[in-house]
Amino acid sequence: MFFSWSPSWHSIDSIQNSMVSVLYSVRYIYIPRVLTIKYTGLFEYEEYISLKSINDPNEGYETITDLMTLQDQIDTFQKLIFSHFRGSANNECRISALVPLVQESYGIYKFITSMLRAMHSTTGDEDALEPLRGRYDAQYYRLVRFYYECSNLRYLTSLISVPKLAPQPPNLLAGEEDKPSLPKRPTNEPEREPTPPPKSTIPDAEPINDFWSTEAKRQQEEYEAEQRRLQSQWEEQQRQQMLAQQQAQREFEEQQRLQAEQQRLAQEQLMANQYQQQTQGRLAELEQENLNARAQYERDQLMLQQYDKRVKDLEEQLNQINSNFSSQNSSKDDLIRSLQEQLNTWRTKYEALAKLYSQLRQEHLDLLQTTKSLKLKAASAQEAIDKKERLEREMKTKNLELADMIRERDRALHEKDRLTGGNREELEKLKRELRMAIERAENAERAKGSEISAMLSKYNREMADLEEALRSKTRALEEFQSSRGDLNADHEIMLREKDEEIEIYKSGMEQALTELEELKLSQGDADKALDSQIDDVLIGSISKVNDIIDSVLQSGVQRVDDALYELDSTMQAGNQNASPSYVLSQIEKASASATEFSTAFNNFIADGPNSEHAEIIRTVSVFSGSIADVLSNTKGLTRFATDDKKADQLVGAARSPAESTMTFFRALQSFRLQGLEPTQKTDVVINNNHEVLMNLQKLSKLVDTFAPKSNKLTGAGDLGDIVDRELTNAANAIEAAAQRLAKLKKKPRDGYSTYELRIHDSILEASIAVTNAIAELIKAATASQQEIVKEGRGSSSRTAFYKKNNRWTEGLISAAKAVATSTNTLIETADGVISGRNSPEQLIVASNDVAASTAQLVAASRVKATFMSKTQDRLETASKAVGSACRSLVRQVQDIIAEKNRNETETIDYTKLSGHEFKVREMEQQVEILQLENALSQARKQLGEMRKISYME
Repeated sequence: MFFSWSPSWHSIDSIQNSMVSVLYSVRYIYIPRVLTIKYTGLFEYEEYISLKSINDPNEGYETITDLMTLQDQIDTFQKLIFSHFRGSANNECRISALVPLVQESYGIYKFITSMLRAMHSTTGDEDALEPLRGRYDAQYYRLVRFYYECSNLRYLTSLISVPKLAPQPPNLLAGEEDKPSLPKRPTNEPEREPTPPPKSTIPDAEPINDFWSTEAKRQQEEYEAEQRRLQSQWEEQQRQQMLAQQQAQREFEEQQRLQAEQQRLAQEQLMANQYQQQTQGRLAELEQENLNARAQYERDQLMLQQYDKRVKDLEEQLNQINSNFSSQNSSKDDLIRSLQEQLNTWRTKYEALAKLYSQLRQEHLDLLQTTKSLKLKAASAQEAIDKKERLEREMKTKNLELADMIRERDRALHEKDRLTGGNREELEKLKRELRMAIERAENAERAKGSEISAMLSKYNREMADLEEALRSKTRALEEFQSSRGDLNADHEIMLREKDEEIEIYKSGMEQALTELEELKLSQGDADKALDSQIDDVLIGSISKVNDIIDSVLQSGVQRVDDALYELDSTMQAGNQNASPSYVLSQIEKASASATEFSTAFNNFIADGPNSEHAEIIRTVSVFSGSIADVLSNTKGLTRFATDDKKADQLVGAARSPAESTMTFFRALQSFRLQGLEPTQKTDVVINNNHEVLMNLQKLSKLVDTFAPKSNKLTGAGDLGDIVDRELTNAANAIEAAAQRLAKLKKKPRDGYSTYELRIHDSILEASIAVTNAIAELIKAATASQQEIVKEGRGSSSRTAFYKKNNRWTEGLISAAKAVATSTNTLIETADGVISGRNSPEQLIVASNDVAASTAQLVAASRVKATFMSKTQDRLETASKAVGSACRSLVRQVQDIIAEKNRNETETIDYTKLSGHEFKVREMEQQVEILQLENALSQARKQLGEMRKISYME
């Protein structure tokens, strides 16, 4: 029995051990000197007495006490089971534990009832048995409540029939005929023989006839003496019977007196039982309330645990929000500081400009004073009026230019607001336009400043010219003063008008400067808003890049997890064509891809927001794919294991790098790296990469034990020459095979029927197609090898590249040899089939061997091929062509075999067979199928052993 209880395991273990002893003791009652009987709960007290060969009330009393103790232990255990029921679960495991308790408690109850009645009828001492009756009644009420609770469990009632007891306990003082009808136990009980009646205390008469027949042969005198003895014995028996009748009369009178006394005691006992029953009922209610309270307490504890978990989650969310808020506050503080610095800069510029303006204004006032003094002597104001009008026209022109600049600024702001919500290209375009607008505004500002400076300098020059003109006019006025005295009043009026015009010009200058300052301030606000928007866009783009990388890492985890599932699945056998050298090359590829992925991720961490994520996506895909290939090929390698222990060891070693790879990917997700320094992030990448490489190295050492021992290339010469030689040998073997097939096609065909010639032609055409496809495959493989060496060797030599990747080189050479060997075998087999030496099945096997060897060669090239390689694509296409040609050859041979079987098979009309003949034929076919299956199993086993040896050589 299994129970998922949390409290007091030691107490449960002790109760469980005691229950084992209870069930064992109740199930088997040892009868000394007689036999051991399996207790079924149906034999009565008389049977117990007859089997024990004793009638001792003391022993019966002890037996009943022991059984009641066992019944109390059963009751305690069932209460413990009920108290650990869970409200949210099915509790089927706990309910099933009640099945033996119900059965055994009911059997004990029946046997105790029978023994108590027998004890009452035997001893007749009710006072001595009073403790047993009280304990019996208490157990009865608990048993009624236990069966009532069990009857409410639907799952338990579907397993067994729960007994139903009367509300009141049975009368133990009544006879067996007055006991209540109890439900039958669910087990089938064997019929038992009736209990023999007790032996009479009166001895039977001696067998007189036998005695006389024996004694008659001896002496007549003994017969007469025996007759006299028998007569005296009969008289003695008559006297004893009389005494027994008198004793029975006295006992009857005593029994009547005892019966009256027992009736009085029964009434008192009835009152006591009623009180005890009420007490037991109240106790049961209190126990039920206690159970409910305990269940409510457990539910409350579970709810508190859920609330605690929820509070912890909310605290974590609050901490995360606080951290985000603090980071946002820090970024805002930085932004405020930068804005304050810009404000101070513009304030400094404004103060410098204000000082310049005050200086110019003071100079202008000085000039005005000088002008006023000169105007008194001016003879004519026409020239000054013309200059004033010219200055007004220039001011209007500058105002129009300033309005154009304001409109251009507004248009730039409008374009910025319209393009802010666009995509990245529109944002870049907006940034370019904004930079151009800023440049134009700066150029306009510089031009405006230069124009104002030029205007002021021009105005100063004009004022100097005006002063010179005034001086000349003063001299002229001195000459005409005497004659033009009446014109002084007009001159005063003109001078006042000139002062007013100068004041208007001054106000226009101040307005222009104010608008220029406002333009600068608005331009600064636009720059700040644009910077904040650009920062938001950059943060969003970084978040999107992190989400993309997280999803790519999760896809890598999912791919490796799927490969792990296939590794553990019994429905997946892995790559059955994998060899140890090929698996070692796959492990080397996985190690290289792990290092490449680590380098790409470290570069991503070092570059920061300006980093590219395309390389990470590519390396994750390559890394996860290489790990998945390692798992698939390693599982296929288990077919070479000599026992299950080695196979499990190989699978376990393959599981370690896969699990470390999943841990590697999960550790690099953005939410786990958040808050770490760049050096800490780099340490995480390096440590996880080291763990993956160590596990791959362990797997490589284990796979190396399956590799051939005599196929090492160290000291074998130039590896580049060896590879080229093997590929050349394979190409030569293919060419020789093609020439041989051409000779076979030109071979004389005399003596063959048309049907045989058609079969031979189809086999030759299919074989020629296979050899042509293999020739193209060898050419593509050679080109792919040249490209791989060119791309991978770098500045090193071809030999150094092959030595560096010695495992892969061994696999490549082995694959090239296998292609040449399998092709020659195919041609030999085809020639044998045409000549009649070989069977068509041998040709199918040879074709399958060709397909497997070419697949091994393609896989060896695929390990080191670059991404999107055209030569590798041509090699894959050639491999598909070889596979298609081999399948075509196999189909043709299978058609030949099927047609041959149809011609050789005898057609039998099974409807005409008798029932016996049909059954005999059916059994013969079944026997033949079993024999063939056994032979097939044995052949497969031998083939597996042969392949193991061939791979080890």
